[in-house]
Amino acid sequence: MSRILVTGSADGLGRATAEALLDAGHDVVVHARSAERAEVLGDLAERGADVVVGDFAERDAVRRVAAELEASRPLDAVVHNAGVWSGPAVMPVNIVAPYLLTALLRGPHRLVYVSSGSHLGGRPSALENTDWRGASAGSYADSKLFVTALAAAVARLRPGVASNAVDPGWVPTKMGGPHAPDDLELGHRTQEWLASSDDPEALSTGGYWYHGERTQPHPAVHDETFQDRLVRALAEETGTAL
Repeated sequence: MSRILVTGSADGLGRATAEALLDAGHDVVVHARSAERAEVLGDLAERGADVVVGDFAERDAVRRVAAELEASRPLDAVVHNAGVWSGPAVMPVNIVAPYLLTALLRGPHRLVYVSSGSHLGGRPSALENTDWRGASAGSYADSKLFVTALAAAVARLRPGVASNAVDPGWVPTKMGGPHAPDDLELGHRTQEWLASSDDPEALSTGGYWYHGERTQPHPAVHDETFQDRLVRALAEETGTAL
């Protein structure tokens, strides 16, 4: 069985992913942004999950969580699920934190980045003027374009690592709202499959997935020049090379 970190697992898709992986017998690490939020993970901890706490809007917290994880049993996979819809934390949480964890955690050989169909409305040109530190609100669509391109870049730059992005659909979570039309059950199954299955397709890399099917992302995602610009900007901003 694999040891798998699921970020942002206090509720919604992250919690559903963590529960499914626990049900399948995996060794799961769950994450919450604060000690108060972590209290709702008590039942998962009782089932054997480890808990890490850190607000991914803060880079020092991301680094501390990464150091804590590096000092414990090695991770086999990470599901980068933590995300916010709006406000100044959009870029710090949705793209800077996944980038930093990817750069700092060298062990995992499977990486799953939760994207969104909204990434299709993202603007590659926004890269030049992005407020990575969250002094102002960023575009959710831009952040999801960036994290989808990051998944593709990691697939190219790290041979032997299966790196994929997933559109979970517009599902009825706290972020998606109660009237979201997509299937909550299907919304987490692809992440679980990519993080743990021995199916040859699940071991592939560089994909953009929707409900178990590989599909086409924004054209910029597989543009290596754009990928390199993104990775270079994040490395310069964080002082941490991929």
